[in-house]
Amino acid sequence: MNSTSPRRRFARAAVAGIALTGLLAACGGSGSGDDSSSGASGPVTLPFWGWANGHELVVKAFNATHKDVQLKYTKVTDQLTMQKQLTNAVKAGNAPCLVQNTAEYVTSWVSQGALADLTKYVGSSKDKFNPGSWAAGQVQGKTYGVPTASAPAFTIYRTDIFQKYGLKAPATWDDFIAAGKELKKHGIKITNYAGEDPSTLEVLAMQAGAHWYSIDGNSWKVDFQDAGTLKAAKVIQEIIDNDLNSQLSFADYAAVQRNYDNGGTATRQISTWQMAGMVQNFTKSFGQWALTPWPTFTGEAAKTPAGTNQSGGVTLVPEQCKYQKQAAEAALWMSTDTEAVKTMASPTTGNGVMPALADSDTYVGEAISEKLLGANYQPGQQVVKDSLKTVTSDWTFGPNWTAMFTELQAGWGKVVSKQQKITDLLAHMQEWTVNDLKSRGISVKG
Repeated sequence: MNSTSPRRRFARAAVAGIALTGLLAACGGSGSGDDSSSGASGPVTLPFWGWANGHELVVKAFNATHKDVQLKYTKVTDQLTMQKQLTNAVKAGNAPCLVQNTAEYVTSWVSQGALADLTKYVGSSKDKFNPGSWAAGQVQGKTYGVPTASAPAFTIYRTDIFQKYGLKAPATWDDFIAAGKELKKHGIKITNYAGEDPSTLEVLAMQAGAHWYSIDGNSWKVDFQDAGTLKAAKVIQEIIDNDLNSQLSFADYAAVQRNYDNGGTATRQISTWQMAGMVQNFTKSFGQWALTPWPTFTGEAAKTPAGTNQSGGVTLVPEQCKYQKQAAEAALWMSTDTEAVKTMASPTTGNGVMPALADSDTYVGEAISEKLLGANYQPGQQVVKDSLKTVTSDWTFGPNWTAMFTELQAGWGKVVSKQQKITDLLAHMQEWTVNDLKSRGISVKG
């Protein structure tokens, strides 16, 4: 939601631990390519593909401290480019040994038999990570990815604007809508819904307890019309119907940021990394922003959706890698070594995302911007820490998630422009997703 690249907002993958038969088009990796590698002479070189800032420094540090294993880093342009290049590499039989990726793709890659099962190498390290992050690399009780990032999510809002019009930071979605109606009287929008980015619907549904994909016996179950989804849809529809949202596309990211800086839109639901873009583009409103918890549904406890862009990060090991054990251990080192984690968490040396570690509190101060928050910097740290404790860990990504999300995008634009109701879009997605899974030979109910 409110991301710089609408196809890259990601949540956690958690799937019940039952047999793969009938659920995926193919089985996951068997991890058969590693044990014979122990007798290799000389240092083992592991190709590593990624796109995040900071990887070069982490690789340099790893290579300086490891004699028997070396990483060879290749920087890929971005997330979508990674999927294309990895697809081509898997088909050609020359996939790298380590790949930066995000949770939404894990199940799809497992269904293609492209990933190694890392359970026996890293499964004992589960307690080092927070539950939401650990779930990102899980498919049916097996570990296919080592988590690299967590997903704190919260609201950032303009304190000067809220104070001017006698408003308090919205604690619930009802409060949020009420504040939006008051701000509308003064020509200010409370949020921005980009027509190409349906992650707004995804994360609110996630928070409301929806499950678009789940497992029932030996089949996938699809439900875009469950109680949680409809509860989320009601909130979003009211915001759209009352014209409380801007409709600025992230295709012109600088323009979106100027709108926030100039006070045209007063809040965002974001994660830590997005502050870097605000700091880089703002000129007027430094010190006038504060953090408050993600709004709750009235009467419900705090629940942070694990769906912000670039969160749910994992390092994957392709099945074709001949040195799976070494690759898994290298991935674990990059996610747990203190200096490596600091490098990646910093918006200066890395990409500003929160670590996936069980105790990430010590990194919060580095991951949020004192320049942006001013006097609200210290209380803002507590908001982030609290958010990390309520991240959703039961969301499931289906094996056709990428195709499904593309279809969802097309309909979301019509919703934002009031050409279609959200409930109509959800009914379409229900039918479309079931048919698409069937066309792929995947057992499905719905």
